[in-house]
Amino acid sequence: MTGMKLGLSADEVLTTTRAVRKRIDFDKPVEREVIMECVEIAQQAPTGSNNQGWRWMFVTDPEKKTAIADMYRANFYPYIGMDDPDAEEMPARDVGDRILSSAVHMARRLHEVPVMAIPLHTGRLEGADTFRQASSWGSILPAVWSFLLALRERGLGSSWTTLHLPNEREVADLLGIPFDEYTQVGMFPIGYTLGTDFKLAQRVPAEKFVHWDTW
Repeated sequence: MTGMKLGLSADEVLTTTRAVRKRIDFDKPVEREVIMECVEIAQQAPTGSNNQGWRWMFVTDPEKKTAIADMYRANFYPYIGMDDPDAEEMPARDVGDRILSSAVHMARRLHEVPVMAIPLHTGRLEGADTFRQASSWGSILPAVWSFLLALRERGLGSSWTTLHLPNEREVADLLGIPFDEYTQVGMFPIGYTLGTDFKLAQRVPAEKFVHWDTW
């Protein structure tokens, strides 16, 4: 292992891995060796029939990052109902506003992130039944979450984004991904975090969501 580690317990990593946007350090380079450490850890995640159908695309080329960020923003601003992308961000009054403000901040600076990660899984899911979809997602999402946990332990952060996916084919063409053979899971902007003191999020008590034996 080559990267700095925070020495968090398993429970601390699981409960303090946040979606990081405003606290990404856009100026500090991210070493390829650290990314590869996290991938090695992520590939210990369970995968259906041990097929290991995952692939990992990392983008550091400035022109390609800008192209992906432009496609992302073209979908992001209409999605949040922001007619003027250059307008000032609204003041963050509550949790919803804070999340929106941080999302706008990331969208505006997305092209500046040190690394973009695009995990992929073998096959396409258009028209697939629930069984096949669940099997496919279940074979890649545990690895993606393990990757994010490994980032957290090394002082890096990210956030799970999907708003480049309306342009999935264009991104595939840009990066040379065989579109008919691989599905993009999302896009994850990666950077070192400004501080590492992330805390538990506010959540509704678990008993509100749990059923035993009947609904």
